[in-house]
Amino acid sequence: MFQNMGIYDRGVRLAAGIVLAILFFTGVLEGTVAIVLGIVGLVLIGTSAIGFCPAYLPFKFSTKSKF
Repeated sequence: MFQNMGIYDRGVRLAAGIVLAILFFTGVLEGTVAIVLGIVGLVLIGTSAIGFCPAYLPFKFSTKSKF
């Protein structure tokens, strides 16, 4: 699988995912919102880890440098 995410995109996603995970695990978020944002946080961390975002494919979008 090729990567379509640049370093800054991955960093922002990782930071947002970590913040959401912290909010989830500390109990700041509750109920359905906690579940939805917990899943979003996991997706952000996962896509950042592998450097691939499936949502970019239909638009042929990439933030990765060509160099």
